[in-house]
Amino acid sequence: MKALLLIDIQNDFLPGGALAVPEGDLIIPIVNQLQEQFDLVVATQDWHPADHKSFASNHEGKSPFETTELLGLPQVLWPDHCLQNTSGADLAPALETRKIEAIFRKGTNPEIDSYSGFYDNGRLKSTGLADYLRGKGVTQVYLAGLAADYCVYYSAKDALGEGFEKYFIEDATRPISQEGYAAARADMLASGGKIIQSSDLL
Repeated sequence: MKALLLIDIQNDFLPGGALAVPEGDLIIPIVNQLQEQFDLVVATQDWHPADHKSFASNHEGKSPFETTELLGLPQVLWPDHCLQNTSGADLAPALETRKIEAIFRKGTNPEIDSYSGFYDNGRLKSTGLADYLRGKGVTQVYLAGLAADYCVYYSAKDALGEGFEKYFIEDATRPISQEGYAAARADMLASGGKIIQSSDLL
């Protein structure tokens, strides 16, 4: 059984959003087509409280994209984004949602960030996604969404760590930084993940 994971396709990550991923909107038509190839489609959603410590605004004298530490882990400080119950946190209006069976929210603990759809960055707490997928009989996980060098990459790493066969659909994701994505891509290949294009499925 294979599942399609749609990572953080939310308004704040689209052009014009608070933490816009360049060309992030261009993946949506591809993702909508891909959903028809899967029996199970699951989404994740960044869902931050206003006092989240990954926000630069919650650190006096700090600016977005500076780095600090949270719970002993290096942390990029972000613009405020995907605040709970705001339009910025909503799934993109153009995203087809009728096939999405479940949405897993992450980043709710103000003390630590959560890039992966499976765990927070310190692996203190599971979202329950791995158990959900196993309960559905999933063995192969295909990933798409935003951003390629952060939340999709960390979700892909955890999918491998949880024992799933992992496929990263490269043209159905976009990075914040091309340099960051080059490093993430090399790491995914080195750890046994497979990188494919949507044309391999459609």
